[in-house]
Amino acid sequence: MMSQENARIVRTLYDAFMCRDAQGCMNFFEPTAEWTAAENFLYADQSPYKGVDAIRHLIFQRLLGDWDEFSLTASEILADGELAIAHGRFKGKFRANGASIDAQFVHVFQFRNGKIAKCQMYTDTAKFKETIGQTRIPETVASGS
Repeated sequence: MMSQENARIVRTLYDAFMCRDAQGCMNFFEPTAEWTAAENFLYADQSPYKGVDAIRHLIFQRLLGDWDEFSLTASEILADGELAIAHGRFKGKFRANGASIDAQFVHVFQFRNGKIAKCQMYTDTAKFKETIGQTRIPETVASGS
């Protein structure tokens, strides 16, 4: 039963993110939770993010500040005991150059007392670096004028 509840929590966390509900997302984390970004990820410089304020800063200030239409879609969430694993895709447009991202992710969540205690994120960091490194296409060239 706990496994099903943990899978439901992860699904609801992602739904809250898609609604840009910062407080709704943070309610699923223990106050001392840790979020570890993938090695070489754009936002790994402050990883692990410790505590809900740091996690909020990563997700709602850094990610959503740098990306337009940023989304994550989990294609599957598996849970057993105190662990839940989700995999899916990140999508969005890098605000600085308009380049699009479509990258795979895996999140490994550890639960304690019905709340997320830790999350380890894995993603295609090369795809993110490639996307942010693209040169902005001038509007006149992009529109064919």
